[in-house]
Amino acid sequence: MAATMVSSAGGLLAMLNEPHPSLKLHALSNLNAFVDHFWPEISTSVPIIESLYEDEEFDQRQLAALLVSKVFYYLSELNDSLSYALGAGSLFDVSEDSDYVHTLLAKAIDEYATLKMKAADSKEESDVDPRLEAIVERMLDKCITDGKYQQAIGMSIECRRLDKLKEAITNSDNIHATLAYCMNVSHAFVNRREYRREVLLLLVKVYQDLASPDYLNICQCLMFLDQPEGVASILEKLLRSENKDDAMMAFQIAFDLIENEHQAFLLSVRDRLSSPKLKAEVPAVTEQNAAVSEDTQMADETQPLIASVPEPESDPAEVIYAERLTKMKGILSGETSIQLTLQFLYSHNKSDLLILKTIKQSIESRNSVCHSATIYANALMHAGTTVDTFLRENLDWLSRATNWAKFSATAGLGVIHRGHLQQGRSLMAPYLPQSGSGGGSPYSEGGALYALGLIHANHGEGIKQFLRDSLRSTNVEVVQHGACLGLGLASLGTADEDIYDEIKSVLYTDSAVAGEAAGISIGLLMVGTASEKASEMLVYAHETQHEKIIRGLALGIALTVYGREEEADTLIEQMTLDQDAIIRYGGMYAIALAYSGTSNNKAIRQLLHFAVSDVSDDVRRTAVLALGFVLYSDPEQTPRTVALLSESYNPHVRYGAAMAVGISCAGTGLSEAISLLEPLTSDVTDFVRQGALIAMAMVMIQVSEASDSRVGAFRRQLEKIILDKHEDTMSKMGAILASGILDAGGRNVTIKLLSKTKHDKMTAVIGLAVFTQFWYWYPLIYFISLAFSPTALIGLNYDLKVPKFEFLSHAKPSLFEYPRPTTVPTAMSAVKLPTAVLSTSARAKARATKKEAEKANAEKLASAADSSTSSKGKASGHEEGESMQVDGPAAEKEKKAEPEPTFEILTNPARVVPAQEKFIKFLEDSRYAPVKAATSGFVLLKDLRPTEPEVLALTDAPTSTTTGATATAQPGSAAAMAVDDEPQPPQPFEYTS
Repeated sequence: MAATMVSSAGGLLAMLNEPHPSLKLHALSNLNAFVDHFWPEISTSVPIIESLYEDEEFDQRQLAALLVSKVFYYLSELNDSLSYALGAGSLFDVSEDSDYVHTLLAKAIDEYATLKMKAADSKEESDVDPRLEAIVERMLDKCITDGKYQQAIGMSIECRRLDKLKEAITNSDNIHATLAYCMNVSHAFVNRREYRREVLLLLVKVYQDLASPDYLNICQCLMFLDQPEGVASILEKLLRSENKDDAMMAFQIAFDLIENEHQAFLLSVRDRLSSPKLKAEVPAVTEQNAAVSEDTQMADETQPLIASVPEPESDPAEVIYAERLTKMKGILSGETSIQLTLQFLYSHNKSDLLILKTIKQSIESRNSVCHSATIYANALMHAGTTVDTFLRENLDWLSRATNWAKFSATAGLGVIHRGHLQQGRSLMAPYLPQSGSGGGSPYSEGGALYALGLIHANHGEGIKQFLRDSLRSTNVEVVQHGACLGLGLASLGTADEDIYDEIKSVLYTDSAVAGEAAGISIGLLMVGTASEKASEMLVYAHETQHEKIIRGLALGIALTVYGREEEADTLIEQMTLDQDAIIRYGGMYAIALAYSGTSNNKAIRQLLHFAVSDVSDDVRRTAVLALGFVLYSDPEQTPRTVALLSESYNPHVRYGAAMAVGISCAGTGLSEAISLLEPLTSDVTDFVRQGALIAMAMVMIQVSEASDSRVGAFRRQLEKIILDKHEDTMSKMGAILASGILDAGGRNVTIKLLSKTKHDKMTAVIGLAVFTQFWYWYPLIYFISLAFSPTALIGLNYDLKVPKFEFLSHAKPSLFEYPRPTTVPTAMSAVKLPTAVLSTSARAKARATKKEAEKANAEKLASAADSSTSSKGKASGHEEGESMQVDGPAAEKEKKAEPEPTFEILTNPARVVPAQEKFIKFLEDSRYAPVKAATSGFVLLKDLRPTEPEVLALTDAPTSTTTGATATAQPGSAAAMAVDDEPQPPQPFEYTS
C-alpha cells in the first residue's frame, strides 16, 4: 500500500543529503522503485546521485549508477544512460523485460559492434570497455541458454564474436537448419568481404565436424572462399566411396557448383582430382584428356577410353572410380550440363515465328536499325535452341544487312547455337576467316569469331587456341574486334597471361574499333581478379585520344573488380574523381560490379550521389542503372529506391531507373516493378520508352498472362508500337528487342542473376553489364544471352541420362503455361448493318413472326452451336493450311467447359518457371527419388527399383525429326509452326488419365 501513497520524490531526495549511509541506501532503493513516475523530479537532483556514484567509500555505488542511468534513459540521453548502466555492474539485469533494459541492450550491442567494426577496419586491437563486453556476453549467453539461437547468431555475427557464433551453432537443436540460416545471414547481412570469409571458414569447420557432413553446403562455402583443393578432396572422397549414393551426391555437388558459373574455379577443381591408379598405359590417356584438347570432339572421343580399356589386373575399385571420374570431369568442364540444356531447349522450343514474321513485314526495309533489331530479336527468341528457320527462310531479306549489321547478323548464329560445343566450329565454318584466300567480308568473319565466343561462352577450352590464331593472323580491325570479343567470352575469368598479352598488343595499335573490343575483352579475361592490370589500363585510357577505346577500357577496368567489394574502393575512388566523364562512367560500373548483389549501403549512397550531382548525363544514367546491379539480391527494394528518380526531369536518369528495375527484378514479374515501368513505356522521350520496353520484357520474362494480366496488355502494346508507322525508330527498336527478350530461348529461359544457393551467377551479371553498353554499340546486345538460364527441371540417373518419370505441379496449369501462339488475323467478312424500320410496321411484323419464332427456336439453337464450331474450324484450317484437328480440342473444351484441374503432372525433363518451383512435388510412389530436395535445375535421382528397365527421355542431339510419342500440349500450337515447312521439334505433352 505504501507505494501508492507517495505523491512526490522530494522527501526521498532530501534523504540523499543525510550523512548516514543507511538513509542514503533507503532513499536510493526507493527512488529506484519510483523512478518511472518521478523521473522529472529526480532529474533535478542528478548531480547529487552522480556524486554518490563517484564516492569510492560509498558501498552502494552501483545502485546510484543504475538510478542515474534510468533518469538519463527517460531524458533520452542514451549514451550517458549506457555509461552509467555499465557502472551498475550486475545490478543491470539483462533478463529483465522492460523497455529500459531492451533499449539499453540494443544500444550496447550497437556500440560494441561499431567499436569492433572500426577496429577491424583500421587493423588495430580494439579497446572495448570490458564492462560493455561483459554485458554483451551476458546477453549472448542468455540467448543461447533460452534457445533463441537465431538471435544469438545474428548478434554474434554483428559483434564479430565468432567464438559465441560457434557455441550458438553447436548448441542448437537442429544444427543443419541453423547452419543454413547462418549461411543466409552471412550472405545477406555481412557487408565486408573479408569478415564474410572468416564466418564461412568457421561454418566449414563446423560442417566438417558433424557426424553426417552436408557436403553440398561445404562445397558452396569453399567455392566462395576460393579453395578448389578443399572441394576436390571432398569430391574425390565421395567418388571413391563404396556407396553409389555418395557418387551421386558428388555429381549433384558438381552440378550445383556449375550453376554459379565460375569457369576458372571449376577447371582448377577438375585438374586437382587425382587420376585413377589403373595399369601403366591407361593414365597416359587421362593426362592427354585433362590437357586442353584442340577440339572438343577429340576430347569426347578420348574420354571413353579410360572406362572402356580397364586392364585386367587393375583394382576394380579404381575402375569404378575411373568411370565416375570421367563423368565428373564432364560435369565440371560444363559439357554435360550444356549438352543437356541444349537438348532441353531444342526439344521444348515453343518460339512463335509469326511474331517475327509480323515484325519483319511491318518495318521499312530502308530502316537498318529496325532491320538489325529484328535479327537480334530472332537470335534471342531462339537462343540456345539451334533453330534457325527464320534466317533460312528470309535469306534475301537478311542479305540486306551490310557492314556492321552483317557483323551482327553473323554473330546472331552464335546466340542461336549457344552451347553447341561439338559442332560450333563446323556450323560457323562458312563465315570464318579462311586461311590463304582473303575472300570473305571482314564483317561476317569478325561476326563469326564473335559468334564462336558466344557459343563457347565460359567454356572455351576447345576454341581458345583457334581464336588466338585468328586474332594473330589478321590486321583488319573489324576481324580483330570480333576475335577480341570472342576470345574474351571463351576465356572468361581465366586470367590467362598469354591471351592478355595478345589482346593488349591489339589495344596498343590504337585503332578505335579494335581497341574498344580489346578493352572489354581484357575485362572479361581478368574478371574478378582485381589484378594490377587495371592500373595499366587506366594509364592507357588517359593516353589515348579515342573515345571508343576509353569507354572499352573503362568497362574493362570495372569488370576486373567484379565481386571484390571493399578491395576495389581505391580504384573506384580514382575512377569516380577523374576529370574524364567516360572514366567516371566506368567508375559507376566498377561500383555496380564490385558490390553486385550485396545491397551495400555505402555503394548505394555513392551511386545516388552521382545520379543527382554529376555534370555528365552519361554518368548520371549509369549511376542509376548501377543500382540495379547492387540491389538484385533484394529485388523488392529497387522500385522503392529509384521511384523518385523515375520521375526525374532528366530523361537519362529516367532511362537509368527503368534499366535498374529491369536488371534487378529480371524474371520476377514483380508487381511494383511493372507499375513503375508502365508510365515510362509511354514517356515523352524516345530512348526512355526504349529502355522501359526492354526493362519490362526483362521483368516479365516467363510470366504468364494468367498470373498477371498486364503481361497480355504489354504484348499487345509491343505489337501496336511495331505496327505503328509513325513510331520513332528508337522506341520501335526497343519494342522489337523486347519481343525477343519476352520469348527468349524458345520461351524456356529466364534471366537469373542468383543461383539457387544464393551465389551470384558471374556470367549472367557480366552478360547484363556488357549488354547495357548497347547504348553505344549494338552488337553487344548479344551479351544478354549469357544471363539466360533454362527454366527446367532435368532429373538425371546415375549414368547422367534423363529417365522418364512424372512429378506434380500443385497449381492450375494455366498459371504457368506457354503463351498462346499468335494467329494470322482472319479476313473480316462484311457485316450487313440492319436497315432502319418504322416502329409501327415493326410491331405488326413482330406479332406475326412471334409464333413461328417460338417453334423454330429449339432447332435453331442446336444447329447454331454446331455451325459456329465448324465454321471456326474451317476458318482457322483454311487460314493456316493446317488440318482441322488443330481446333478440335479447343472446340471440345468449349462444349464441355470443364472446371480447370488444380494440378498437373509433368514429365521429366519439364519446364518449371521460377514462380512454379514452390508448387513442385515428387510423387510418393515414384520410382525415382531426388538426392536433394530441389525443384528446378539438374537433380540427380536415386533409382528405387534398379532392376526394372529404364525409359530415357531426351534423345542424343538436336535432329529435326519429331518423336511419335509427343502429343500437342496446346490447341493451335501446331498452327504457329505452319509458317515453316520443316517439321517442328517435338512438343511436351500433358498427361491425362
